[in-house]
Amino acid sequence: MASCTEGMLRNGVLKNLSSALSPAALDYIPLLSNMSFFPSLRVLSQSLLKYSPLLLLSSGTTLGGSPPTCSNPQTSCQNTTAVSDSCCFNAPGGQLLLTQFWDTNPSTGPTNSWTIHGLWPDHCDGTYDANCDPARAYTNISAILTAAGQTDTLNYMNTYWKNSPSSGTDESLWEHEWEKHGTCISTLKTSCYTNYIPQQEVVDFFNKVVALFQTLPTYTWLSNAGIVPSATASYTSAEILAALKAPRGVTPVILCANTNELDQVFYFYDVMGSVQTGTFVPTDPVGSNSNCPATGVKYLLKSGSPAPTPTTNTAVPAPTTTAGTGPTTAPGTPFSGSGHLQVTEGGKTSNGCIISGGTWYMGTCATFTATASGEGFTLTSSKGKCAVQSNNLVCSSAVTTATVFTNSGGSLAYAGSSTFYANSVPAGNTQVTVSASKLTNSLSMVWQAI
Repeated sequence: MASCTEGMLRNGVLKNLSSALSPAALDYIPLLSNMSFFPSLRVLSQSLLKYSPLLLLSSGTTLGGSPPTCSNPQTSCQNTTAVSDSCCFNAPGGQLLLTQFWDTNPSTGPTNSWTIHGLWPDHCDGTYDANCDPARAYTNISAILTAAGQTDTLNYMNTYWKNSPSSGTDESLWEHEWEKHGTCISTLKTSCYTNYIPQQEVVDFFNKVVALFQTLPTYTWLSNAGIVPSATASYTSAEILAALKAPRGVTPVILCANTNELDQVFYFYDVMGSVQTGTFVPTDPVGSNSNCPATGVKYLLKSGSPAPTPTTNTAVPAPTTTAGTGPTTAPGTPFSGSGHLQVTEGGKTSNGCIISGGTWYMGTCATFTATASGEGFTLTSSKGKCAVQSNNLVCSSAVTTATVFTNSGGSLAYAGSSTFYANSVPAGNTQVTVSASKLTNSLSMVWQAI
């Protein structure tokens, strides 16, 4: 029957089955999947995704299930008692590594940015599992993301998640990272979802990798410490590690190719709850070590990039007055050009972004344009001008007059305060309204230039 079904698919008999499946009809699929003469939903969907955008609604969103809801979650690698629920506790791969490349020969990605390598679930001792579920070794990552309406994520990956041309296509790298590492993340198991829809864990994986990467601007952090690509300069490992430790409070791992050429950095996290909706807690590495020499580390230029001028420190100056009392640097600095608004809440360095409508979200960051105006600057997104209306942050085509914001020590400020509020912390696909009125959760928004 499987071969017969595959033949029907290739001949187009079932190619457009998604158009005949109403939400009500989908309720009967679990019954059909138990019938010996009918393929399972997973097998059918895997085949259909190769030929048509299965499960795509007219609104461009997927008929998605729900990731696990975790009450009082434990923090991976920090727990001292047994946890049986691996949907809310990452195990055995409890230490998550966001890994980045600096490729110079041949060059990949923008000349002023590192690129994504992957997100790896290491055991809490430096060892790891790999290729944990061959049945989910998908070869259509772009199609899965497109069918799920995640074109923003896919477009970002096409720029910042690059394979070396000698190693294959970008798509082949994404497939490899998902198969080798993504399938080993326990909280992404298909059984962890309520009303699971095939491949939705793949979408969650790639959205999370992109969101984490956007909070880790390695190039900027190094540049702020005067460490810039150069054909002649060299640096010490201690200088590089200190520059990358400062924004997060914990030490990463740096790796060198050809003995002394900086080319990779690993950032480590423990996770409180699931990868999909939990809190990523920056942590020091366990079982992994840097391999660059103590001195003479080269940070080579990418092809086509001009030689930057090293500076002592180009970081945003610390505020000279009490936080929240207004701008302390030149108007607009560093809010200029294009960038993301990274949210910090509860002291966490990785806590989501502001998206194009002005709401707080744990997924892909929106791109904003900052334009100098008077003593400050205005913001616009793909939705339109941004303003504080009825004390809520809104970006919309309906906004006729943009609010003039100011910079307070590198954070977005309104009416003399860099503190904003929300009633809750977003999780999963939830968006939360950001307010200038005092609410339960306080947060700040930091500019990340792109």
